[in-house]
Amino acid sequence: MNTTPLRRRLAAAAATSVLLLTAGACATTSDTTSDSAASSTTVTTTDGTAATDATTVSATATALDDTHAQTDDADYDTAGATTITLADDASTVDGAGATVDGDVVTISTAGTYLIAGILSDGQVVVDSAGDGKVVLVLDGADITSASTSPLVVTAADEAVVVLADGTTNTLADAAASSADDEDEDAPTATLFSMADLTIAGTGSLQVSGTSNDGIAGKDGLVILSGTITVDAVDDGIRGKDYLVVEDGDITVTAQGDGLKSDSDTAGELGWVLLDGGTVTASGASDGIDAVGAVYVAGGTLVVPSSGEGVEAAVITIAGGSVDVTASDDGLNATTGATAGGGEEVQEGVSLSVTSGTVTINAGSDSIDSNGSVSLTGGTTVIASATVAGGGGTGAFDANGTLEAPAVLTVPTDGIEVGQLVSILDSDGTVVSEFAVTTSTSSALVAAAGVTAGETYTVTVDGVELSSLTATDASTAGGGGGFGGPGGGGPRPDFDQDDDA
Repeated sequence: MNTTPLRRRLAAAAATSVLLLTAGACATTSDTTSDSAASSTTVTTTDGTAATDATTVSATATALDDTHAQTDDADYDTAGATTITLADDASTVDGAGATVDGDVVTISTAGTYLIAGILSDGQVVVDSAGDGKVVLVLDGADITSASTSPLVVTAADEAVVVLADGTTNTLADAAASSADDEDEDAPTATLFSMADLTIAGTGSLQVSGTSNDGIAGKDGLVILSGTITVDAVDDGIRGKDYLVVEDGDITVTAQGDGLKSDSDTAGELGWVLLDGGTVTASGASDGIDAVGAVYVAGGTLVVPSSGEGVEAAVITIAGGSVDVTASDDGLNATTGATAGGGEEVQEGVSLSVTSGTVTINAGSDSIDSNGSVSLTGGTTVIASATVAGGGGTGAFDANGTLEAPAVLTVPTDGIEVGQLVSILDSDGTVVSEFAVTTSTSSALVAAAGVTAGETYTVTVDGVELSSLTATDASTAGGGGGFGGPGGGGPRPDFDQDDDA
């Protein structure tokens, strides 16, 4: 490994190319480390606010055990449950713990509530001051409000929304619902919770956020399962302390961030974990944004369109599949501040891929970190028209340590989307393979077991394409070379209230 105290960017060899990276012989640049215990230099954003202290953020992925949720939260017993039947001017309650006032249903005690029916302009409110979970089983519920959020948890020990098997449930607000969004603790989402919130079940939920966010919680938010579709004028799904997806099929289209966790409390920075399921998140700002960390440990994440694909102080991909399309950076590790003209290392900031498959199509830097970049496992495929570099665009952009495998330059002209590209060593063993997700003219490949100077065979759907010799990653700068200021300026935020 070569160590050079320079800020490096590895650019691809062609103007339109794919970079495939997998664990193997690595080249390391810069002597800066990203030890999360290191002390940080205090910097500020351009608006004068303090920058995130990334040294408090762990680079190790969290788990469900680190949240409020339980794996069995979707289980419920109908015996003794209260039944709420919704109807305009005629809603009814059968059982204890809930009352009706016009078209507003208020739940005041812990327990299980079966909710079905339609409210064209009404609301269900949970205001439970006692201990115990409030379980809301949506069993074919369709709730719309013209003036506020249709489903709000103002107080509860913990709230669970269960999507009953085989049902379709709908929540929608209106533009007028944003009238009180500047008030403290105002419900700034169609489904809004002041308490820890869990969503589970095998049914479906469609959420339309016409005034602000789609789903938001001021504590933790965990999605265990369900088919969830969110369309929002600001953020799609937001958990302030954390946002966890364990399973389910989730589709988000947002004019702000797709998925978000925005707690900026020192030592408790917001984080997002994708542990399973399938998430498709489009965001005009970011696909996923967290103040602290974004962890991908399993499941499938697709960001079809975004300003920046995934952004956080720490980004760790330790499994699963990630496919990102971004007009700016693909993966961007930053504290949200620019220090030293964009070239100073931000302590604690890191971007690592240790396992899984990552595909990036970015308009600017594909992998950008104001700290370290470490690619020690998994497979990363980069397809960016601007990846050749120059002016701050390229495959890699690291202010600190850059650790990347040896590379192969593979011609990909004529390879169709969906075809399988395999890299084989001299013994015929597959060291890496990936399905093509976008049309490109060439590929820069670094794979597990690939060693600089060795020759490898590339096949497409089992048919030999070429025989290539690997080179050290630090020499694969191509026309773009190294250098140029990194990203990491203040994050562009959609102009909506994000106090939740």
